[in-house]
Amino acid sequence: MSDSWERPIAAAIVLGVAVIVAVGLRLLTSRLGKRAGDTRWAWDDLAAKLVHDLALPLTLLAGTWFALKVWDAAPRGTLDVIARLLTAGAIFFVSLAAARLIAGSLSSYATARQGVATNVTIFANIAKVLVIGIGMLIMLQSLGVSIGPLLGALGVGGLAVALALQDTLANLFAGVHILAAKTIEPGHYIRLDTGQEGYVVDINWRNTTIRTLSDNIEVIPNQRFSDTILTNYSRPGDEMSILVYAKLPYEIDLDVAESMLEEVGHEVMKEVQGGVEGSGVFVRFDDFNESSVGFHVILRSTEFEDQFRIKHEYLKRLHRVMRDRGYAAPYWHHRVSLQDASGANGNGNGKGEIPARPA
Repeated sequence: MSDSWERPIAAAIVLGVAVIVAVGLRLLTSRLGKRAGDTRWAWDDLAAKLVHDLALPLTLLAGTWFALKVWDAAPRGTLDVIARLLTAGAIFFVSLAAARLIAGSLSSYATARQGVATNVTIFANIAKVLVIGIGMLIMLQSLGVSIGPLLGALGVGGLAVALALQDTLANLFAGVHILAAKTIEPGHYIRLDTGQEGYVVDINWRNTTIRTLSDNIEVIPNQRFSDTILTNYSRPGDEMSILVYAKLPYEIDLDVAESMLEEVGHEVMKEVQGGVEGSGVFVRFDDFNESSVGFHVILRSTEFEDQFRIKHEYLKRLHRVMRDRGYAAPYWHHRVSLQDASGANGNGNGKGEIPARPA
C-alpha cells in the first residue's frame, strides 16, 4: 500500500517543483526584460523575450515528462504516445518563439539601417510564416505523420491558390521587390504620377501606407508601384533644392537686386528651421514680363516638408527689405489711347494719349 502511494506522491512533487520553477523563471525573465528595455541595444531585448516565451511551456512539458517517468504507471505504448505529444508541443512553442525572434531581429535590423522609428512588416511576416510552417512540418514528423504526401498535396493546392490569388501574390512580390531594390523605404517622401504623395509609413505584404501632409493615411497596393512613375524626394538624400519665384520692378538695378536677394537667402538659411546653413544661394533672372523682371532664387531645405516654411519666410523678409529700401512693387502700367467723334484732338492726328496711373 505504501509503495502504491510513493510513486504518485513523488510524481506530484516533481510536477509541483516544475510549476514553481516555471513561475520563477517567468518572473525572472520579466524582470530581465524590463532591465533590457532600459538599454539602447535591441538584441538583449530579443534574447530576454525569447527566454520569457520558452521558460514556462518548456519547463512544464519537461516537468510533466519526468513526473510520468517517476510515476511509471502508464503502459509502454501509452508513454511513447505521450512522449510524442510532449515533443510535438515543445516543437510548437519553440517554433512560435523562433518566429517572433527572427521577425523582431529583422525589424530591428531594418530600423537600424533606415535610421527611422518605423516598422517594415513584410519581411517579418514572411519570416514568421516560413518558420512556423517548417515547425509544423517537423511537429507532424515527430507525431509519425508522413509529410511526403502532404508536401505533394500542398504543391498542388498551392498552384490552385496561386491562380486564385494572382493579385494578392502580385502585391506580395511587388512589396518584396520594393524593399529589396530599396526604391522606397519608410520615412521617404514620395509622389506618384496618379497624384498620391506623402511620407511612407509602412510596407506590408499587400500594400504601402503613406501619410499625407494633411496628416491623413493613404493605402496603395504594392503592384501600383511597378507600373507607375514615382518621384522619391528622399533620394539620393533628404536635402533638396527649393525654387522661389518672384518679380522685381524694371527701375531697380539688377546687380544691386541680386546682392539683396542673396543676402535675404543667406539670412533665411541661417535662421529658419529647415534651412541648410552654409549652403549656396543662387539668383537666376529668367524673363521679362509686362511690368517686371522675373527671377528664381534657389535655396536648400533639410527635407520636403520644410520647403513651405522656407518659401514663406523668404518672401516675407524680401518684402520687408524692399519696403525698407524704398523699392516699389512691380505694378502694371497701362497707356490708354482716346479718339473723339470728330477724329481730332487738337494735335492734328486724331489721337490723344493719356498715361494711366499705376493699377
